Amino acid sequence: MQEKHLFEYAVLRVVPRVEREEFLNVGVILYCSSQGFLQTVFHLNEDRLRAFAGEIDVAELHARLQAFERICAGGKNGGTIGSFPIASRFRWLTATRSTIVQSSPVHPGLCANPQETLARLYHQLVL
Repeated sequence: MQEKHLFEYAVLRVVPRVEREEFLNVGVILYCSSQGFLQTVFHLNEDRLRAFAGEIDVAELHARLQAFERICAGGKNGGTIGSFPIASRFRWLTATRSTIVQSSPVHPGLCANPQETLARLYHQLVL
């Protein structure tokens, strides 16, 4: 039987007009401390985004989400936040904010393989 690992995840959301509190799920970020795993995956369905918020700048939104990827990966490409310990990077990325890219509350779970769990959550919650 495979060992189960505690993980935490949040859904990445596009919130074009913060005051309306409407959002579209576009990605998932998953952190598993025992495996040293922090990764995000996202997909921007441009047709869906334009139907939801016609005025949205998809290129800017894509750049913001790529910053999440760089921070998850850590190192110099992740800027100042990318140099933080992995747990701190996850907490920073999932902190409550009032901007076009927000995260859901953080949810815990158990998994055998964080990469497979990230893919499953992505397919369930985004696609």
